[in-house]
Amino acid sequence: MLRNYVRHFTTVNKPKSKGTAVVFMNMGGPSTVPETRDFLFRLFSDGDLIPLGPFQNLIAKFITWRRTPMIEKYYSRIGGGSPIRKWSEFQANNACKRLDEISPESAPHYPYVAFRYANPLTEETLKKMLNDGITRAVAFSQYPQFSYSTTASSINDLYRLSKIHDKEGQINWSIIDRWPQHPCLIKTFSKHIKESLNKFPENIRNDVVIQFSAHSLPMEIINRGDSYPAEVAATVYAVMQSLNFSNPYRLTWQSQVGPKPWLGAKTEGTCKRIVKFDSIPGVIIVPIAFTSDHIETLHEIDIELKEAVDHPDKVIRCESLNGDPIFYEGLADLVKDHLKSGQLYSKQLPLDYKLGSVNAKNVFKHPDEFFGDRSEKRV
Repeated sequence: MLRNYVRHFTTVNKPKSKGTAVVFMNMGGPSTVPETRDFLFRLFSDGDLIPLGPFQNLIAKFITWRRTPMIEKYYSRIGGGSPIRKWSEFQANNACKRLDEISPESAPHYPYVAFRYANPLTEETLKKMLNDGITRAVAFSQYPQFSYSTTASSINDLYRLSKIHDKEGQINWSIIDRWPQHPCLIKTFSKHIKESLNKFPENIRNDVVIQFSAHSLPMEIINRGDSYPAEVAATVYAVMQSLNFSNPYRLTWQSQVGPKPWLGAKTEGTCKRIVKFDSIPGVIIVPIAFTSDHIETLHEIDIELKEAVDHPDKVIRCESLNGDPIFYEGLADLVKDHLKSGQLYSKQLPLDYKLGSVNAKNVFKHPDEFFGDRSEKRV
């Protein structure tokens, strides 16, 4: 099955003007160890994600120099690179195949992947789309919960690059900018949590703590009124609701970097405390803001966290969404509904930009300036 997505991605015929491109947008990850340095530099250079002030690039170079050897070792320990590209292409390919079946009016559907910090970079993907003759595209954020630092960073990158490479407005864009409670997300997580719970004896199963973990963000971003914490919490609540609140649960935050204040409580610290209670038989860690495995699941949770806690035998990580058909078939349903609605972006996106684009440069003031019919964009 995994061979199929490679074949599909390398043999797409030029669609000219017919059909719809579906572009899976995410931060990405280095597929091989040698790609790590460039990935880290792009990441730390992004002021939307980690604001470092007027000397952003100089500081990014220093941080990259300091962290690259360590991060390269991490990627070596998880198989020589991040699997996020593999899973993103697999999910996009299978979602588009299903879309061809359930949405013939917008078919054929062409899968693309655009990463913010790793190959295939947004610029590379955009050039390929233009060369393929794409005229209609859905930018599909693979951050289910919106943040200006993640989703909007990818949007900003696409906007800036389109001004360079698509000055004539060949491609008309719409965007799925958030989907924190979509059934494909909730059903798949609920299924995987149940499978993890079943690994515990029935008589203690209901006492197992479900610990949801999401990537943290600097409080500087959160304090602007960013949507992210509320939308992650909305996903967590919807999952627990689908489980009939069968277990105690908590939402915690991981992957903090640097001395500035970040959103907490920390995943590792909270897990350390939980496993020390004799009355708690186990903990299931659920990576609730990720659509596939990458370094934060495979190394930070599976290796670092388990090495840090006193009772690693009590900790199980819930399987990521990866290749679950419930998930990628649901993604197709999500795109179909988006296309059918005629909605170009969510009702929340204009406010996100009013509150979030404090220091952002060369970005639109209103989504109408980019999404939809480029000839009728807002002045």
